[in-house]
Amino acid sequence: MRTVKQVSDLTGISVRSLHYYDEIGLLKPSKITEAGYRLYDEEALETLQQILFFKELDLPLKEVKEIMESPQFDKMQALNNHKKLLILKRNRLNDLIELVNKTLIGAGTVSFKEFDMSEYFNALEEFKKEKEEEVIKYWGSTEKFNDFIKNCRAKESEIASLAVKQYGSIEKYTEAMKKNLSHYSESMDGFNIIKENVDYYMGRTNELMNQLTADLSKDPTSKEIQQIVEEIARFTDETNKIVKTDMGDNYWGLISDLYLTNSASIEATDKKYGVGASAFIGEALKFFQERLNGRK
Repeated sequence: MRTVKQVSDLTGISVRSLHYYDEIGLLKPSKITEAGYRLYDEEALETLQQILFFKELDLPLKEVKEIMESPQFDKMQALNNHKKLLILKRNRLNDLIELVNKTLIGAGTVSFKEFDMSEYFNALEEFKKEKEEEVIKYWGSTEKFNDFIKNCRAKESEIASLAVKQYGSIEKYTEAMKKNLSHYSESMDGFNIIKENVDYYMGRTNELMNQLTADLSKDPTSKEIQQIVEEIARFTDETNKIVKTDMGDNYWGLISDLYLTNSASIEATDKKYGVGASAFIGEALKFFQERLNGRK
């Protein structure tokens, strides 16, 4: 039997994550001592290994749980499938590594075929063609919209990277963008509503952020803090509904990265809410996103 700390040290999975796996019924401890300590036997470790294989394939925890609880679940067959999929993933990563190496040595023009954005740009061109009146109304002219597309093409790799991170794939990003463009006029009307009521929206946002950072000594993953994060998410969702915008499944994961790694965001946030506030907010949002992923 191993304690939760020993399992964490052995696998690299955080104690917090193991507690969460127990909470959602994904991985129950083999035994709980009278003192309340979780203990895991070899069978539990084998189950955890299966979970980690599925996570490596980017499957949501809810889906992993459903698969493993299915009467048709076969461990050996699952391992064989894992092997095939991991090989495909390895080959894709090798292609990306090769691309990076070529870039480092300056071999030819950089190609981002691994992040093919052609469908995205095709959709923008189609929108310009089919909704010319809207383009002129909100952009001033088709030439200005052309400049926008040109700027997007110049930042293709950056957009592709963010798209994959926020939406999961270029395909999902493109579909969301098409959906957003289909409501473009309504979206712009929504932005005008927010602009006209900017004091309310900014005031409510600041109020919630002040609540979130009121005590930076608290655990950002605690129930109390997560309830505030949930309120922030609800308010953001309400705002997004007004502007008819699909922000993607990993929106809060992307935002958490800004608070955790972007130097400009860290400096501005810590200046406004106190030293360490950016890291606190980032960890709170990161855990919230992990919980969302676990529900899907």
